[in-house]
Amino acid sequence: MNRRQVVAAMAGLGLTGGSLWVAQNGLSGSQTGNTEQLPIRVETLDAHGSSAGESAVPTPGTVTVIDLFATWCAPCDDQLRILNAMQSEYADVSFVSVTNERPSETLTRADISEWWNRNGGAWTVGLDPGSELLAALGADGLPYIAITDESGTVQFGHSGLAGEETLRDELDALV
Repeated sequence: MNRRQVVAAMAGLGLTGGSLWVAQNGLSGSQTGNTEQLPIRVETLDAHGSSAGESAVPTPGTVTVIDLFATWCAPCDDQLRILNAMQSEYADVSFVSVTNERPSETLTRADISEWWNRNGGAWTVGLDPGSELLAALGADGLPYIAITDESGTVQFGHSGLAGEETLRDELDALV
């Protein structure tokens, strides 16, 4: 390798490592969304725990955990496992997972439902191909978790992998 190739390889490793750190730890600072746009209606998919149709996010009148994910996002798989471990303990909380991926010939609704089922999702899963929900929440990375109170006001927002203990603390304060 010449010097230029070594520098390029090191820069690539730095970007990869930095991206991994953000996915695991999130970005600090306040989110800059426009939550006045909430709730936002999303198309829902026929998958385990979900049925095809439409749903308002957050769920009106209910504490809601909103999980923004993508099927290509490895930390999103981990986030889903954490939410799966918690969901049955919070019967009065609505869990909703939404992707902003756009169904096409290469990624169909069936592909997204298949990913959902394979990863053990057990609640409403929806599509936000125009990224309206992502923008309203001010999400600056995936996975992104928001928790709203019963009035739909965002009480917690986190880019990157949110730990089970943190999520439990936030939910316990609201229910």
